Amino acid sequence: MGMIGQVCALSPGATMHVKKYLLKGLHRLQKGPGYTYKELLVWYCDNTNTHGPKRIICEGPKKKAMWFVLTLLFTSLVCWQWGLFIKTYLNWEVSVSLSIGFKTMDFPAVTICNASPFQYSKVQHLLKDLDELMEAVLGRILGPELSQVNDTRALNLSIWHHTPLVFINEQNPHHPVVLDLFEDNFNGSASNSPAPGRPCSAHRCKVAMRLCSHNGTTCTFRNFSSATQAVTEWYTLQATNIFAQVPNQELVAMGYPAERLILACLFGAEPCNYRNFTPIFHPDYGNCYIFNWGMTEKALPSANPGTEFGLKLILDMGQEDYVPFLTSTAGARLMLHEQRSYPFIKEEGIYAMAGMETSIGVLVDKLQRKGEPYSQCTKNGSDVPIQNLYSNYNTTYSIQACIRSCFQEHMIRECGCGHYLYPLPHKRKYCNNQEFPDWAHCYSALRISLAQRETCIYACKESCNDTQYKMTISMAVWPSEASEDWIFHVLSQERDQSSNITLSRKGIVKLNIYFQEFNYRTIEESAANNIVWLLSNLGGQFGFWMGGSVLCLIEFGEIIIDFVWITIIKLVALAKSVRQKRAQARYEGPPPTVAELVEAHTNFGFQPDLATPGPDVGAYPHEQNPPIPGTPPPNYDSLRLQPLDIIESDSEGDAI
Repeated sequence: MGMIGQVCALSPGATMHVKKYLLKGLHRLQKGPGYTYKELLVWYCDNTNTHGPKRIICEGPKKKAMWFVLTLLFTSLVCWQWGLFIKTYLNWEVSVSLSIGFKTMDFPAVTICNASPFQYSKVQHLLKDLDELMEAVLGRILGPELSQVNDTRALNLSIWHHTPLVFINEQNPHHPVVLDLFEDNFNGSASNSPAPGRPCSAHRCKVAMRLCSHNGTTCTFRNFSSATQAVTEWYTLQATNIFAQVPNQELVAMGYPAERLILACLFGAEPCNYRNFTPIFHPDYGNCYIFNWGMTEKALPSANPGTEFGLKLILDMGQEDYVPFLTSTAGARLMLHEQRSYPFIKEEGIYAMAGMETSIGVLVDKLQRKGEPYSQCTKNGSDVPIQNLYSNYNTTYSIQACIRSCFQEHMIRECGCGHYLYPLPHKRKYCNNQEFPDWAHCYSALRISLAQRETCIYACKESCNDTQYKMTISMAVWPSEASEDWIFHVLSQERDQSSNITLSRKGIVKLNIYFQEFNYRTIEESAANNIVWLLSNLGGQFGFWMGGSVLCLIEFGEIIIDFVWITIIKLVALAKSVRQKRAQARYEGPPPTVAELVEAHTNFGFQPDLATPGPDVGAYPHEQNPPIPGTPPPNYDSLRLQPLDIIESDSEGDAI
């Protein structure tokens, strides 16, 4: 308590001392550095630690000029080098480092699909008219000499009129001839049309798809090098129109169920079955099933590398029930990916052949990219201006999801409807011929649009952290001829409870998926030029060319501040002088004294003497006397207060 009391007792004196010090500092700040520009420059050159400016002051006239040129030259060289280093630093370049680690890893998510999206026995009623039309198209292409009159009468040509296939005869490139497959008359230039009864055929003409909009007033032709490609693309486009009008629940019911697809499953030493797979519907492949997706359960680790500790599957593709014109590939489509990520199996998956055992050895690459400003990557997609339509699956962000969401966004904006292959935003419809008759023409134009692709690629960003699975694939015939009989008997008994063989080599696929080793590679980006690199190079150039250091830069900053402050003081003084001159110009005679101003402020009846000194007697009548001047007020200038620091400076001799 005694110590606190002493501090409190000394507080008033200390406060007074601080006030006096601040007043001195304020007066010093008002006066400025106290130098002219020339004096300040000479002082800097004489006291700086940089070598060149000292020689400019100390040497004779000729050497002064030489050292001035050298100092200016090396200063320019240093600034140029600094500019290069700063520009290099602001390029935000990265360097890539590769490291190899070893640890127990989580087994990847495995997505498997059938190459055929639907069972033909369940979708045949939907595709009946389209299949009949397809058979007629193939008959027209393969047998052009046959009459098509009887065939076209029983066909539903409403599908055909939206996007027909045509023959294009380019024997005369300047006058190509276009012929509808179900018409005998030519459209376009008919000067070189084939003779009647000898229509165009696939080996003499190209097969193209005609896409029209605005009631057929605007048409384009999509050419193909082979009729096989043409009819496949045309059938897929028409099937898309049909399936887009079917509810999703019905589409799932028409696909391959898990219990029919997955015959046997073994993970390491633990048995598994179709219930360990998560179903997901893919527009291209129908019902797909994901093992170890990690949505509701913890990801499964792999105990050891090698085939014995991986995933073993036996699948039945049911090739005898494939849709004949929709699927021309037989086998299983599979993909390895991270947990909680959406499988873009059409773009990133691989095929496994039927009647074969496919072994897939896996190596892991982990990519770690630098974020802003080094690269345009995103951690979770929240900073991407595209609505992620795949977020309904509760999956993580990926650039594939962004690009496809962007395309669907353009599709809805340009065509008024969404494509069947991509998820739909809320309250939107898939494209179909009934509600959106021009959608095929619009989709085809948007699909080949370079501007659309560049827009989506520019808007989407890569993920900052990514895991890639590198696969080594080997295959062998399975089952062998010696073991084929008993293996098919056992599998048929387990699935169909039948003593007869219900399976065949054409639909059986065996998969072995395993880690080749537990070594994983980490590919990591790091800043190629960090702030330490920048400061080292800036200091090295400054020290090499001018012998300077950070203290020299501080000195230079100090001199700049003094220059600026002197300029401010001069500008303030100039403004005061201009204001005083303007104030003097407002009076006709000499300006009023301080006494007159004070009297006029306190005595409202006071009028100053406006006449010239000495009364003019002739100006007054004889009967009147000139007015007596007012009593002069005291000299208020004597009461003007002086600043405390000036008084003390005069008395103490230590003014700042």
